[in-house]
Amino acid sequence: MVRFAVICASNQNRSMEAHNVLLKNGFVVNSYGTGTMVRLPGPSINQPNIYNFGTPYNDVYQELKRKDSTLYSSNGLLLMLDRNRKIKPSPERWQESTKEFDVIITCEERCFDAVCEDLIQRGETHSNPVHVINVEIKDNYEEAMVGGRMILSMATAIEQSRDLDHDIQDILDKFQQRYPNAPVLHTVSFF
Repeated sequence: MVRFAVICASNQNRSMEAHNVLLKNGFVVNSYGTGTMVRLPGPSINQPNIYNFGTPYNDVYQELKRKDSTLYSSNGLLLMLDRNRKIKPSPERWQESTKEFDVIITCEERCFDAVCEDLIQRGETHSNPVHVINVEIKDNYEEAMVGGRMILSMATAIEQSRDLDHDIQDILDKFQQRYPNAPVLHTVSFF
């Protein structure tokens, strides 16, 4: 089985929706964020809720519910955090992971760049190739749900491939034809 990682900035919305969809469809998947801190919307754009990676989703859920249950219910944060806490304990930071994957799918170009830079800095120790793919997904609840289904279609094609290195460009070309508004980036790196 192909080992997948899905990555966004805070390991809250886009990567967790993709994690959820892939998990429910039987894929081997982990999810991460590339930011320095976990950032969630607050009562205003100048007052985000900021947490360390590793802060349990349940703790954040309970805190935001106490702060302003009406606000965080209406903007979807409590719903998102409830989903997240059913998948894994807390958001994880990519740069702190020691796991190896066959395919890494990022949800934003700056996350793609961060993953590629991190893999270069780690250095190649096992000569295990990893396909790093970016599928650009806007960071809102609705787009994350659409993005999760798009990533599922890509992961399904990847899982069905008998020779991923040979088939990857065809898989990505077909994906781009099916989803012309979701720009894709791709590179190969090594663990």
